[in-house]
Amino acid sequence: MSKLRFDVVQDAFKKKAVNVELPSAKISDFFGELVFTRDKMRRYLDADSFRKITDCIDNGAPLDRPTADKVAEGMKIWAMEHGATHITHWFQPLTEGTAEKHDSLMDYDGKGGMIESFDGRSLVQQEPDASSFPNGGIRATFEARGYTAWDPTSPVFIQNDTLCIPTVFIAYTGEALDYKTPLKKALKAVSDAAVPVCQLFDKKVKKVYSYLGWEQEYFLVDEDLYAARPDLMLTGRTLMGHASSKNQQLDDHYFGAIPSRVAAFMRDIEIAGYKLGIPLKTRHNEVAPNQFELAPIYGEANLANDQNQMIMNVMNSIARKHGFVVLFHEKPFDGINGSGKHNNWSIGTDTGTMLLAPGKDANSNLQFVTFFVNVLAAVQKYNSVLKASIASATNAHRLGANEAPPAIISAFLGKTMTDVLRKLLTVPSDTPIEIAGKKGHSLGLVEIPELFIDNTDRNRTSPFAFTGNRFEFRAVGSSANCAGALTTLSAAVADQLLDFKAAVDKEMAAGKERNIAIMDTLKPIIASIIDVVCFDGNGYSEAWQKEAKRRGLDTETNVPKMFKAFTEEKTVGMFTRLGVFSEKELEARNEVRWETYSKKVQIEARATGRMATNHIFPAAVAYQSRLLKNIDLLRQDFPNDWEALAGTQVRMVKEISRLVADLTVKIDAMVAARKKANAIADEYEKALAYHEIAESLFAIRKSIDKLEEICDNDLWPLPKYREILFIN
Repeated sequence: MSKLRFDVVQDAFKKKAVNVELPSAKISDFFGELVFTRDKMRRYLDADSFRKITDCIDNGAPLDRPTADKVAEGMKIWAMEHGATHITHWFQPLTEGTAEKHDSLMDYDGKGGMIESFDGRSLVQQEPDASSFPNGGIRATFEARGYTAWDPTSPVFIQNDTLCIPTVFIAYTGEALDYKTPLKKALKAVSDAAVPVCQLFDKKVKKVYSYLGWEQEYFLVDEDLYAARPDLMLTGRTLMGHASSKNQQLDDHYFGAIPSRVAAFMRDIEIAGYKLGIPLKTRHNEVAPNQFELAPIYGEANLANDQNQMIMNVMNSIARKHGFVVLFHEKPFDGINGSGKHNNWSIGTDTGTMLLAPGKDANSNLQFVTFFVNVLAAVQKYNSVLKASIASATNAHRLGANEAPPAIISAFLGKTMTDVLRKLLTVPSDTPIEIAGKKGHSLGLVEIPELFIDNTDRNRTSPFAFTGNRFEFRAVGSSANCAGALTTLSAAVADQLLDFKAAVDKEMAAGKERNIAIMDTLKPIIASIIDVVCFDGNGYSEAWQKEAKRRGLDTETNVPKMFKAFTEEKTVGMFTRLGVFSEKELEARNEVRWETYSKKVQIEARATGRMATNHIFPAAVAYQSRLLKNIDLLRQDFPNDWEALAGTQVRMVKEISRLVADLTVKIDAMVAARKKANAIADEYEKALAYHEIAESLFAIRKSIDKLEEICDNDLWPLPKYREILFIN
């Protein structure tokens, strides 16, 4: 291999695990150490301020300025005790990442000196530049004003020397420019819609909470190898690279022993996460080589989403300490599994009832079936926009592949719940509902205890699967902000619950008793969903693609076209009725989606063209010259036999010439298409043009990968898959 590549790979193999300084205390002793929790509020605030801030958090009560000042003072004292010197409003713009501007706590004291200062105004509101973030035309370049506003329901935390204050981000004209604002609105909408339905069963219910448990998949690559791959650095994925002889076909990486260097990284992540109050529970090897996963205990959705953004930032910084780079791209390597971020979602009441878990009696089972069926009805009704909520230029490489859910949103129920729903269609409406619980299963071995088998299996090919007490939205991409999918799902469920409650009220007004009114309303919904959106089979099969289209489910695979679902009349009506988005916000966000899609593909296309010119062509020509020199020597030394002796070399020279010529034609065509696309003013039309360019990159890659396979290893300039994927 080339000297540079050899040195980089050798250095990567020589790296050892960084020693992790394990805390001497139990995890529970330092959990939340860097978070301003209620316990800390109680210690750093007076009783009246503590009462008012908790009332604000729990009940949405307004916070007056004097109380905000006292809360800010308490936060400042606590933060300074932990070494904080700056504050920042930490928000989530439409970039899929987070943003922060740090301000020092220092201020003039009015006496010629300096003092640490932090008041309620700085806590509650700040003003970043709203035109410099994606806004879909809501803000012009010269219209810079925008506002961040504190979200008291998500605790402030400390990172390094900075007190981070979770905030929403809105334009001067009031439109949301972030992920948090619509998420909070959607969570309120689903609570407001669910409470009246819950009160059909329990009048004590006053609030419904949404819960999220995310599963973050990611790849680790050695930072030196990362730096030697321009495509990884610029796009987060490899735009070229022939498959390794061994990849994941033996299934030996999945749940295997965690390599020591990776384990050290994971342990550092967990310690940092615990201090930030993130309840990380699970870590393991994923299916693909150098692919891993971490996941927390579920939590309230808004906070859990903030924590996912927090831990992604922490992972990026800690990885460098261990000589790694984290890849959150959904498909960084061709031919092996990509990465998702499964969103385990459920809802529960302030009285402690989990609404998507089967109950212990007929009444609680009826409540469970009510919410279960309405969630499925929402998935069917808003099928296309739910798919659009997880679509992106990067996730497009993963969806539809044989390791990820298909680009069709269907729901897996499992045999138990499928049988329950089918039975409900045939029995009288006043029939008590019974749902089988876990069953004992003996392996026939004395030393192995009896296993308890769940009442539903798991279907890895389903994008929206019921897993016993929650739904798992498996189609969300690993780099995505969970709020995008959760906002759409929550709004869809809220809208469906409002329709359901209105229908039940009508039945009860006609004189039907509660249970019969509920079941009579549920039955036509069940009949609609059971053979349309519900599918327990193999989502990868070609037969399902055809069947899904016949059923009327959305089967679109073109990402820019998927985004159109957000501005369909039905979708706009749903979001605006609930107050989650205005029509202007929906249109603006689609402009952002199309623009982001085009820019990401544009970067990939540019990187592909330049790497082909600067890396691939020189390596191929150098090897071809070496072959030609060998042919010439054979001709000189063996004038009578050289054609027979050089037959293989001649064929390889011709193949290289063919592939280089083919690659040149494809690159030239791609560049021409890119120039044409760049001239398109309409963002949707431009995104459609770039979708075609994205498709052309696969053909370009194919030629490059063939050249990699036949060129001399010594001359190939880029670290190969076998070198990147098996260093840990």
